[in-house]
This record gives sequence, structure tokens and C-alpha cells, in this order.
Amino acid sequence: MNYGEIVTVNFQGTTGIKRRPAIIVSTDEYHKTRPDIILAVITTQISSANSITDYLLQDWKTAGLHKPSAFRAYFGTYDRREIVSVIGKVSDRDWHEIQARIRLAIATN
Repeated sequence: MNYGEIVTVNFQGTTGIKRRPAIIVSTDEYHKTRPDIILAVITTQISSANSITDYLLQDWKTAGLHKPSAFRAYFGTYDRREIVSVIGKVSDRDWHEIQARIRLAIATN
């Protein structure tokens, strides 16, 4: 499992558990010592993805997604065995923008 990969998982959200695409945001260094991975939500509800920590994916088709989608800074940790499948990987330009949204959402100093 590598950062930037899109996977499907039974994601625990505010309204319950839903199978959905998510993006791996934890690093290789994190994976060396931890049994879990950190995921963030990918949503097709792009009209509601309007926070400064949301990002509309530009290359969603090449990432293996079936509909226009957005990254949301809504995170969860999951055991690697909970991953249902790997769909694809985000483009470099989308990953760069996602990293910028993560920095906005999580304290780094």
C-alpha cells in the first residue's frame, strides 16, 4: 500500500459505515512501523465539496474512479486487511493539491 493510491474500504463516516473509495495519505515511513494505514475520503458529491480543505480531482478517470470526485479532509485509520481493493493512483498534480489540503487541515507546526 502506497500513499496516493485509491482503495475501496468500508469507511466509518458520521452517518455510519459505507463502502467507498478512499485515498491512502500515510507515508512509507509510517507503514514501516505501523500495522494500519491512514485514509481520507473520496466523494462523488462534488457540489458539497466546497471547503478550503476539499479538492476536486482533475484526473479522476486515470485514478480509476468512475465519476467526477473530490478529496475531503476526513480521515480514518484502518487495518490493511480492511482494504477491499486497490482502484488506482492519483496523478502527481492531484497528489500535490491533496497534500496542500492536508496541510490546511492538520497542524504542522
